[in-house]
Amino acid sequence: MTSRILKNSLMVISAVAAFSTPVFAQFAATGTTTLSVAVAAESAISVTTGTTSLTEASGAGIFGAPYTGTTNFSYKVRSTKVGGGGSITVKITSDFAAGGPSVATPPTGDAMTYTCTAAASATACTGSVTASTASATTVATFATDAHSTAGTASSDSGSVVWTLPNDPVYKTGTYTATATFTISAT
Repeated sequence: MTSRILKNSLMVISAVAAFSTPVFAQFAATGTTTLSVAVAAESAISVTTGTTSLTEASGAGIFGAPYTGTTNFSYKVRSTKVGGGGSITVKITSDFAAGGPSVATPPTGDAMTYTCTAAASATACTGSVTASTASATTVATFATDAHSTAGTASSDSGSVVWTLPNDPVYKTGTYTATATFTISAT
């Protein structure tokens, strides 16, 4: 019986040895690996004008010109090469205080508007766009397979030029509102 157990054990050991690769055979002077990366659509924005002062053009005369100011921004974008796209939008998330101008309920003819610029990676808004507290409005759009400037330290830029009518109905004082920019890419 001991001889039969020994014989069976030797057969199992022989079978395992025949179908096994010795551990030392996996070592060589070189080795390789396959590197894989899934590059997805991404976007990011930085508003580079912390406070946008809306001012009346000098020499315009009394109530002769609207208040205007420019907000600059930088962005990075990569949209999907088939069926992708995206946008930069802005929404007035905090309106001016009572007594001053209003984006939500402006006096007749006093809507705050803006025009846009954007780099070649985007299409800027066309014409004058009315700012809104109710919904985001478009600043720029991205087409399929859009890419901002190459390089991790590089970005594209754009701007929004705000126009606010200079209405004598506004009470004197300093008024602030918050414009929130959002970027997206698919």
